[in-house]
Amino acid sequence: MIKVKGRVIKKGKVRGEALRSTQPISFLGGVDPETGIVIEKGHELEGRSIAGKILVFPRGKGSTVSSYILYRLKKKGLAPSGIINEFCEPIIAVGAVISDIPTVDKIDINLIETGDWVEIDNETVTIWKRGDKNPINM
Repeated sequence: MIKVKGRVIKKGKVRGEALRSTQPISFLGGVDPETGIVIEKGHELEGRSIAGKILVFPRGKGSTVSSYILYRLKKKGLAPSGIINEFCEPIIAVGAVISDIPTVDKIDINLIETGDWVEIDNETVTIWKRGDKNPINM
């Protein structure tokens, strides 16, 4: 188990499976708002659903409309349950706040791999690596 502290963007506590990308994400044109699946051609998460995952990525990119796509995903139950960034720029911050998605940044995302279990508890991120005792049963 690894614990690190970051900067709170949107307060909250959530635990779930990590889905990590080393590439920035644009919700406008990069994520299908009807399915929650990454549709950006060539993106390393192309074809993967972000719904219910702790989405880990360096930063957002693209249009300010991305904030509202994230909100739309939340209303449909297709948004990530939490967001971890290295740097949370304003597009992702606004989307997280209006969508009530716990979000933290200033985290070294290289500590997290897809499939790890992660908990966001305000500024504290706890990471259980694959093979660690399952945090769901703790």
